[in-house]
Amino acid sequence: MAPNPHSEVPLRPEPIEAKIIDGKKISEEIKIELREQIKEWMQQENVRAPQLTCILVGEDSASQVYVKNKMKAANDVGIKSETINLPKTISEDELIQIIERLNDDNSVDGILVQLPLPDHIDDKKICNIVSCEKDVDGFNSTNLGRLSQDLNTMVPCTPLGVQELLKKYDIETFGKTAVVVGRSAHVGKPIQSLLQSDGRHEISGMDCTTIMCHRFTPPEKLKKFCREADIIIVAVGKPNLIREDMIKPGACVIDVGITRIYDEETKKSKLVGDVDFENVKKVAGLITPVPGGVGPMTVCMLMKNTFTAAKRLAKLRKEKLIK
Repeated sequence: MAPNPHSEVPLRPEPIEAKIIDGKKISEEIKIELREQIKEWMQQENVRAPQLTCILVGEDSASQVYVKNKMKAANDVGIKSETINLPKTISEDELIQIIERLNDDNSVDGILVQLPLPDHIDDKKICNIVSCEKDVDGFNSTNLGRLSQDLNTMVPCTPLGVQELLKKYDIETFGKTAVVVGRSAHVGKPIQSLLQSDGRHEISGMDCTTIMCHRFTPPEKLKKFCREADIIIVAVGKPNLIREDMIKPGACVIDVGITRIYDEETKKSKLVGDVDFENVKKVAGLITPVPGGVGPMTVCMLMKNTFTAAKRLAKLRKEKLIK
């Protein structure tokens, strides 16, 4: 078997600067694989290209950039994409009608509703309107519930991207202690489910002993838990929350947080994570940068979920025709 180019003994006691987990590089490698897989699938099954439809409500500049990046990634791997731009004044009922139409449209495989939505629209209600089979974000409560039960389902893209990074870098998880900082429904909780789930079950969990921390965890307790962790995954949105003195030597640190701050030195804004990167990398064994770590993997996993949805729906349509 050829050696894994990203492999390295992850938990080392020596005071060597951490290996950088390059999410951008891994995501590009996966997209190349996806492009070939989609092309081969279309030829073998004689089917159209997968179709991803994104709904963008309002004119939030950050959301527009995110959607543009997602549509570009779709084009890169051979997925057809469409963006439905809606005014921020649209009513919740009108938005629901559009989603229900897409649910019934056999030419659409994946539906993505870009969050956040305007204040007068209930995010959770809208996510639950999206068909489970087309829910490529994995935010439908049924899909999240299946994940918590170790059942095969659409896994939210960021947690799936984190799991993929751990796999690509051969980071041992079986029996290891993992701390998840952040308990959001779309990131922290699904990551916890993937980490602690039994590897023998449908979602191929990672068999970690997992500790969940959040904003009400006392600082001294957070430090204690992190110091015991082989793997730390933080997704809070609070710069420099995780410091050098909180890290077990050789631990793997995955930083999901992203915040835009003003840099006094450059007099420009910049993106930072929840980890004090420059100091933590002196103690950790492996670490993700921000940007360039988890972010590219999130977009990449959206493409993977869309392809998965297209294959499942094509199979269901074929079986229905046979019957």
